[in-house]
Amino acid sequence: MTIFRRRTKRSEHGHSWFGLHQPFDAGYRLVTSGTVKPWVLFLIRLLLAIWSVAAGLAHIILSQAVLDEIPFKQYYVYFTRLTFIGLTSYFCAAAFHSGFFVLSLRQLKKGEATRAPWYPLQKWGRVLQFLHLALFSTIITYPIIVTVVYWAILASNQSFSSPFYSWSNIAFHALNSVLLLVELIFGRVRLYLGYWIVCAIVLALYLGMAYLVHSVQDIWVYGFLDPQKPGAHVAAYIVGILVAETVELPPGWEAQWNAEHQRYLFIEIETGQSQWEPPTFNVWDDPAAQEQQALLSPNTPAGGGAGGHTKRRQYAAEQTQAYSGNTEPSYGGGGAGAGAYYGGGGAPPGPGQPGPGEGGGFFTPGLAGEQPFSNQQQGAQGGYYGGGAGGGGYGQPPQQGAGWYGGAATGHPPNPLQGHPDQQTFGAAAPGPGYGQPGSMAQLTNQFSQMGMKPFSLYTANLLQSAPDPLELMKPPPEIRLAPGSSVTQSPYANADPSYTRSTINAVPTTSSLLSKSKLPFSLVITPHRSVPHSPENVGEDAEGSGVDPADEPVPIIADQVIARCRRCRAYINPYVIFIDGGSRWKCIMCNVSNEVPAEYDWDRTTNTQIDRWSRPELNRSVVEFVAPTEYMVRPPQPPVYVFLLDVSPAAVQTGMLATATRTILESLGRIPNTDGRTKIAIIAYDVALYFFAMSSTTPAPPAPAEGEEGEEDTPATDKAEEEPEISMLVVSDLDDVYLPRPNDILVNLSEQRKPLESLLGRINEMFAGSTGMTAPGMHGIPSSPSAMGPALQAGYKLISPIGGKLLVLSASLPTLGAGALKDRDDPKLFGTSKESNLLQPASPFYKTFAIDCSRSQVSVDMFLFSAGYTDIATLSCLPRYTAGQTYFYPAFNAARSEDALKFAHEFGEVLASPIGLEAVIRVRASRGLRMTSFNGNFFVRSTDLLSLAAVPVDQTYTMEVIIEETLTVPFVVFQTAVLHTSCFGERRIRVVNLALPTTSSISELYSSVDQIALATILAQRAVERSLSHKLEDARDAVANKLVDILSAYRTSMTAGGAGAAGQLAIAENMKMLPVLTLGIVKNPAIRQSSIIPSDLRAYSQALLTSIPPQLLIPYIHPCFYSLHDMAPEAGTIGERGVIMPAPLPLSSERLERHGLYLIEDGQTIFLWVGRDAVPPLVQDVFDVERYDLLQSGKITLPYLENEFNQRINAIIAKTREMRRGPYWPHLYLVKEDGEPALRQWALSLLIQDRGDQTPSYQQYLSMLREKVYGSGY
Repeated sequence: MTIFRRRTKRSEHGHSWFGLHQPFDAGYRLVTSGTVKPWVLFLIRLLLAIWSVAAGLAHIILSQAVLDEIPFKQYYVYFTRLTFIGLTSYFCAAAFHSGFFVLSLRQLKKGEATRAPWYPLQKWGRVLQFLHLALFSTIITYPIIVTVVYWAILASNQSFSSPFYSWSNIAFHALNSVLLLVELIFGRVRLYLGYWIVCAIVLALYLGMAYLVHSVQDIWVYGFLDPQKPGAHVAAYIVGILVAETVELPPGWEAQWNAEHQRYLFIEIETGQSQWEPPTFNVWDDPAAQEQQALLSPNTPAGGGAGGHTKRRQYAAEQTQAYSGNTEPSYGGGGAGAGAYYGGGGAPPGPGQPGPGEGGGFFTPGLAGEQPFSNQQQGAQGGYYGGGAGGGGYGQPPQQGAGWYGGAATGHPPNPLQGHPDQQTFGAAAPGPGYGQPGSMAQLTNQFSQMGMKPFSLYTANLLQSAPDPLELMKPPPEIRLAPGSSVTQSPYANADPSYTRSTINAVPTTSSLLSKSKLPFSLVITPHRSVPHSPENVGEDAEGSGVDPADEPVPIIADQVIARCRRCRAYINPYVIFIDGGSRWKCIMCNVSNEVPAEYDWDRTTNTQIDRWSRPELNRSVVEFVAPTEYMVRPPQPPVYVFLLDVSPAAVQTGMLATATRTILESLGRIPNTDGRTKIAIIAYDVALYFFAMSSTTPAPPAPAEGEEGEEDTPATDKAEEEPEISMLVVSDLDDVYLPRPNDILVNLSEQRKPLESLLGRINEMFAGSTGMTAPGMHGIPSSPSAMGPALQAGYKLISPIGGKLLVLSASLPTLGAGALKDRDDPKLFGTSKESNLLQPASPFYKTFAIDCSRSQVSVDMFLFSAGYTDIATLSCLPRYTAGQTYFYPAFNAARSEDALKFAHEFGEVLASPIGLEAVIRVRASRGLRMTSFNGNFFVRSTDLLSLAAVPVDQTYTMEVIIEETLTVPFVVFQTAVLHTSCFGERRIRVVNLALPTTSSISELYSSVDQIALATILAQRAVERSLSHKLEDARDAVANKLVDILSAYRTSMTAGGAGAAGQLAIAENMKMLPVLTLGIVKNPAIRQSSIIPSDLRAYSQALLTSIPPQLLIPYIHPCFYSLHDMAPEAGTIGERGVIMPAPLPLSSERLERHGLYLIEDGQTIFLWVGRDAVPPLVQDVFDVERYDLLQSGKITLPYLENEFNQRINAIIAKTREMRRGPYWPHLYLVKEDGEPALRQWALSLLIQDRGDQTPSYQQYLSMLREKVYGSGY
């Protein structure tokens, strides 16, 4: 056992403080044990040394080669790693000396040695002896410090978020102390007093090194070392309590600490009333305070203004407010109407506004820093913006007399508890003079009002008394409130529009514990390649003034190839960087490292003139696209390549799918991206065999006319005898060994072989029209509609795998031949049972394996499925899912119905004409302390944070979860999505999308920043993901349980129980549509409880939920419902922003009237519901039919009649089809109230607030939620 001893006698030759006696270690304490034999001690130390070396090397290799965690040069600045290196070094040295000692003993026993046992350290000099004992002193002290500090301060819920992090944290923060204990138990080394001084000196040197690293590399090794942040956690907690205790409460109030809720409860002594919100100090009720007010501000009368009142308004439980509040900031002196929130006096609450102490059973607590005790309750962090420099914005020096972020402090009447009005403030937690004195917390309160910004107000809604209002879903997400000065150019377009990137929370919690407490998911929803409406001119900075949404402007292209990136985190320069050293360097906002500004950054190489740096798009716009130089290319940019795999089976010919497809391709040849003339196209047909078409034109292109000869001598085209293009059909019937005949003639250039392509597309349908019912030789016994889709996919892949491109597969029947053959496994008996989820699993591994091969070769697959029977979309959708494609489904397609042909032609044509990106990778970077994980969408995950996409389709969405790995100490964080891709115009480009979000340590601000649209998107994708690995019932329960968790956390953190509180269901005002959205997810065909939904429809719905953007997803889970017969006169007419839509109705059949006409749509289908008592004039004006009983239910095309009402309805339907992004063209169905039961039930299923066959109504759903929320609290 190790003995700690202080020697009091100085030996003859030794040093009693350090144990360097002569002879050294005469008792062999360094190599022997008091419990085991020397050779056992040697083995123990040897094993510990081997394990330490292996663990250290493994950590270095994995963190660098696999995770690219940090640069190698910074690996050794962390105390944990230095301590572990010391531990490893000691065990290696100790095992070495112990081994020598054991060998010496064995020689002595065998008579081979005549002298006493020894080991090398005894013969070495005092310097090495001193270093060995000093190393021992560090390894028995520092590992304990590492373990305690990590698990007490640095550890979080994400410490075990991955196998690597779990192993790393256990090995370096737990097992290090275990190794120490093993040495203490089995060793008997003495620790002398002098080495405590050595340990202290080494620790001090490390702290000095940490500050040196900060000065050189602009990073803090550990956040709690930063003197500008709110100190260490324990110290801040103690100081916060002391400061809070010095704050004076209003007369008649006392504060009591509530251990259960970890916050203060404020009690009015006279009445016994208690509340969580700190009571406001009322100046005008205290003569002493009025005197202090007069002394501090002799020009301002006590009370601040006419009728001044600083009491914060409290709202009853059933009273709802807009999340941003109704009070505007007051920038002048006090006066009537000046808001008391903002430092000046204000008018008292008007009629109907409850005063203090009034309200229902619960209320919303105040914001952090707004009243005394608030900062202590919310933690050491500041308010909504965390920290930052006052005056000049983030990273800029404060200005004399400035407010928190540059707001003019002199514009506000001083608060009676505030210090001198010229006092400066340097961040959220940095105190001014008098810190810790009475009134200093109130000073922080008043500084919030000097930001020049509205506070982030949180209002509580009672779901049981607030009916869902569909208009809430049309509002923008909660405002992202960054401090002035956050953007280097102050551009209003510096932050990403929600259509590009949106977060589930628009204020990021500073700690993972705060996020866990709220139960809110922290995720990003990104649509980096969203569609932009075609516009002849760029409206530029006047977008808003011109009535055009700025987000609909074309993305700026930066073609000078001057790309500035951070040398450490590789982030691209953006509007949130900070320029230093006179503009010659810039500081990365993500990792805080300074970088050189490129030499040509301020120079225009085209005109050889200097340009204004502040006008560069990447410093003003949140979304830009760089033209990449050659170093971003592995190979020259690939051309757009389209290979059409056409099903020519009898089913495809009979339904008209083949004819419609070829006609659409023919009409779209001029729309396919082909700006540089490099686009290539191939057509492969398949049924029982594969049919390749080799194309070549025998007529060369006409020569260009000579100069000066145009026009007059031209011969009319009709007079020239053109030869027919040569087209050869090559048949391959061997489906087991697919090969390509004449591949150079199969894949042809669109510009060069335009006429052969047109000729072929015009003849394909005729080629196979006569083969209906015929059977190829050797193919007897095959299904009536054979399909060799698998071999066709293999052929298409072989054709374009060296280049990359898109495979567009059109199939009218289930694949039954060759590789990837499938069987009809649809079993209606399983619908609605626990085994139904098996039908949603891929039936064959071929398609997933093939998809991975395609992804590696930059080949994307789009599926267009038409089968009237079972298609097995669950299996076939694997191809688009892993290759960044999309699945389109046309059940019971029949081109004889014009509606079917129009829908497919429109969607197929839009897909062909869309400007896709090719061979792309996506990486999302974030500020230090944040990490991306759990990616969802149509792509292939190449590494831990790199997404590989063979194509980047327009308006496809991807989601990812964000993990808070360490405490955030910055006022805002930045997320940067970078998409490296090849444009369809032949350029390698990098699209960069920037999103900046403020940080907060207040849970109330966290709830008030929730984006319920993004949150519903994430929950829908999680539900689909769970349904693929569990039962459908588990997916539905997961959605409901997550909502229960959020409601329970909100109830616990943000409301106080009172009379009747158990009969209420509280949620933030900005989240009150979340329950009905989650109900829509549960009732969506993707996971709905039903015994009549085909598995193909379920699988297709799941494919939609995981890929479409929120603009399409929200109506898909919460349809739109309009009343047309009594709509407003302006509805359906043209306004400033296009067709004016009617006011939406709640999704309940209670709104249906028997004489009415209604429109219900979910983005995929439109229903016109006609009541049975509809009057003949209405039916005549809309449908051109004399009376109701003559109407035919089903798919229709609404006639265009010469009456205003019909034209307005046609305009509304057209607007519904065009107002959302994406290629989708919804079918229009006419539904009669007493018409076809199946169609009627389908339409009514979109009214999700009604009770369904096996699904609850909205009120029943709320009752279930209330029971679970309050049941878990008793």
